[in-house]
Amino acid sequence: MSFRKLMFTNLRLWSSGRSSVRMIRFHNGLKGFRKASFSSCSPKVCIVGSGPAGFYTAQQLIKAHQDVEVDLYERLPVPYGLVRFGVAPDHPEVKNVINTFTQTAKHSRCSFYGNVNVGKDISVEELRQAYHAVVLSYGADGNRSMGVPGEDLAGVYSAKDFVGWYNGLPCCQGLSPDLSCETAVILGQGNVALDIARILLSPLDILKKTDITQPALEALMKSQVRRVLIIGRRGPIQVACTIKELREMVNLPDTKPEMVEADFEGVADSIKDLPRPRKRLTELMVKTALEIPGEKERERRNKASRVWGLRFFRSPIEVLADPNNNRTAGIRLAVNSLEGSGEGARAVLTGEVEDVRCGLVISSIGYKSLPIDPSVPFDPQKAIVPNTMGRVHQTAGLYCSGWLKTGPTGVIATTMNNSFDTARSLVEDMVSGSLDVSPAKPGSQIITALLEKRGVKPVTFSDWEKIDSVEIRRGESNGKPREKILTVQEMLQVARA
Repeated sequence: MSFRKLMFTNLRLWSSGRSSVRMIRFHNGLKGFRKASFSSCSPKVCIVGSGPAGFYTAQQLIKAHQDVEVDLYERLPVPYGLVRFGVAPDHPEVKNVINTFTQTAKHSRCSFYGNVNVGKDISVEELRQAYHAVVLSYGADGNRSMGVPGEDLAGVYSAKDFVGWYNGLPCCQGLSPDLSCETAVILGQGNVALDIARILLSPLDILKKTDITQPALEALMKSQVRRVLIIGRRGPIQVACTIKELREMVNLPDTKPEMVEADFEGVADSIKDLPRPRKRLTELMVKTALEIPGEKERERRNKASRVWGLRFFRSPIEVLADPNNNRTAGIRLAVNSLEGSGEGARAVLTGEVEDVRCGLVISSIGYKSLPIDPSVPFDPQKAIVPNTMGRVHQTAGLYCSGWLKTGPTGVIATTMNNSFDTARSLVEDMVSGSLDVSPAKPGSQIITALLEKRGVKPVTFSDWEKIDSVEIRRGESNGKPREKILTVQEMLQVARA
């Protein structure tokens, strides 16, 4: 029996107009699942993805509607998405948001189901049949391609995979990046690019006290990388990082900056007209690049054994191979000029090129979302689900939040605001009646039964807490906040112990 017929057969037997709980007998199509009870007065919402967008959406829904029940479905056995796998190990304060997410997960009207791959283990259409509303919050799991010759050579990595490697993302643990070269080039000048540069150049004594994975720490102990160039296609006024990240690079022990004065021509004259955050950031760049350092700073720089630098007005046009044509030996860059001014300025090719010798290239030009299910509208150009204020176009009852909604922009606070907006849209639709929450919906009860029938056993939040406890205990023995479990198999073993 199809899922739709199964739902219709059983819900037909159940009066949606009463608030009492009834016991119903499911059809033989769900073998072994005989009885279930569910309340007719509680709107049921399913959220796909348990990163910041998923948790913030859940938090706002629970706060805004006193009866709503929220279920979070997550592909991995562990929650928190990019807070766990994207935030730099030496930024533990950013991960404090996990405390808020934990409170949401433990709320009486919220449930977590890890180890469930929506689009594979269960379809979006099946979720839509089981819930009054489905919110897609699964983030941006793909890599933006550079689209240049040589990007498939050994020694070229995406920022997403490189960050996932040192942060313990299971699918990235086979990466084993070769760090035997002296110079690394990072393409892109956002916060992720600076995070990677900092990890490559940080003294090991700093990293040993973080939750960086042990294999990554061991690889960095053997690393020969001593120089990191962070390359952007536009100029200093358009740089995408924040002042916090830049200041960390400027103050990083045992390193010194290496800038090109010509890149800052005329920048000082433009500073006065910039918005305050951009003004402070640009002032710090100009000071670092052009001002003669004081005695103490000069002494620090003279002792530094490692170098980092921002390079502007450059775009990759080819990754250069070694003589055997099997691994990276350098990168060819087009030299750009700018058309226009301010943040809207556009990079234009000048016809000049420049070669930089390096053995490691990391592309940090952006993450991108991927389609999850053929039934869900998707814009392949923008790599988002088309929506208005989180309402998915032409698909009633389907919503989106986070990077899937906006594209991969902003920080965690940005994601919080856009997720709150989606939750408000959903609640508005409930109140106005444009989202009909009067029919009975079984929610997780029928979904978990279908998963069991397909051999999938979800991980609950209490199961995750077992994993959490083991990781913290392992970390304590090494003087770290945690030692992450690196494979899904071991995560499941610990969860079910």
